[in-house]
Amino acid sequence: MERGKVSGNVLKRSVLRQIGIKREEVVSGAGIGADCAIFSCADGERLVTCMQEAAVHWAESKLVPVESELSANKPEHMEPKTSVYGGDVTDSELLVNESENIKSKVSVNESENAKSKLPVNESECAKPEVSVDEPEPYITLAQLIQKCANNIAVSGAQPVAFMLTLLLPENTEEYDIKALLSEAEQKGRELSMMLMGGQTRISGQVMSPHAVAAGYGKIRAERNHTVKVAAPGQDLVISKWIGLQGTAVLAKRNREKLLERIPCYLVEEAAGFDRYLSIIPEAAAAVKSGVCAMHDASEGGIFAALWELAEGAGVGLNIDMRKLPIRQETVEVCECCNVNPYELLSGGCLLMTTDDGLGLVEALAAEHIPAVIVGRVTEGRGRILRNGDEIRYLDRPKQDQLYKIQ
Repeated sequence: MERGKVSGNVLKRSVLRQIGIKREEVVSGAGIGADCAIFSCADGERLVTCMQEAAVHWAESKLVPVESELSANKPEHMEPKTSVYGGDVTDSELLVNESENIKSKVSVNESENAKSKLPVNESECAKPEVSVDEPEPYITLAQLIQKCANNIAVSGAQPVAFMLTLLLPENTEEYDIKALLSEAEQKGRELSMMLMGGQTRISGQVMSPHAVAAGYGKIRAERNHTVKVAAPGQDLVISKWIGLQGTAVLAKRNREKLLERIPCYLVEEAAGFDRYLSIIPEAAAAVKSGVCAMHDASEGGIFAALWELAEGAGVGLNIDMRKLPIRQETVEVCECCNVNPYELLSGGCLLMTTDDGLGLVEALAAEHIPAVIVGRVTEGRGRILRNGDEIRYLDRPKQDQLYKIQ
């Protein structure tokens, strides 16, 4: 079988159909597009749980750093930075695609975005590439915990705690364990999530660190933002940009190759897209604005996320491909690496359905979170992708493009 997520057919046939026991306390359990389980509690609240696993990098202190140093080579025309919940983005980058949805809220100047390729001194940017003898892992322990917190927030819940299991190779030293746990604790503090416990085990069957994070959150009983509540007639809204996480991974893995074709400041910016991976702020803002369903885009890219949302709700979609928001850095990196950005790891991008798409986009813009209406939920099972006069249908999710890059 291919690396990455198992296919939707395998998931249905060999996983979901094997689950027979049902309990009334479990309000929402396993399913396509269901990243969390929800338990009913007696006090009017519900417990939300989520589990994520991955082969992870050693603690960040042991990695070759790829820093965002835009010094004298940075083009003078680049604008002052605006805070976007832990990351910085220029005002002109709030939306790469010009959109009438939020003209009154977000200023977009197409001529000022990163499309211009200005000459830079590449020699000052020649930092060593991250070692990629093996394409996995592509994620840090902190990012795995962030992914778990994201899933909890997408259910409409507040992340409160997590447990962690580490399976480590025999060449592990004690300082390696300490560094990994320090990284986990630091991320927990950032997210206000308590590390409740877990397991740490050394195994001769493990060649690189593997981690399993189980997250826990709480939500009021009346809330339900799972994909199942997506319904025909609702607007489909996407936050930030597609392909963010995959772009960062590719930029770090292929630094020297990219610098032969792309200005240094674009490579640096792409490698720093990790700062956009949290979708907790937009999920919280969306809940306050009356969002219906939410689903985070991750492995398999935006195409996989759209299919999972539609399949989980049993609905159709009508998507305008030209509205899908994408950063110019992603376009450049994917073109250089021969990667399809629509099937590329898209952590940091949130799908939302709502009865008032414009109102939701404006509410997110007020929080300095870019978002755009990209289509609508429809009757039936047709998942249509429109690109001008061209019409095609959304395929079942494919293997993420990252696994195809050695």
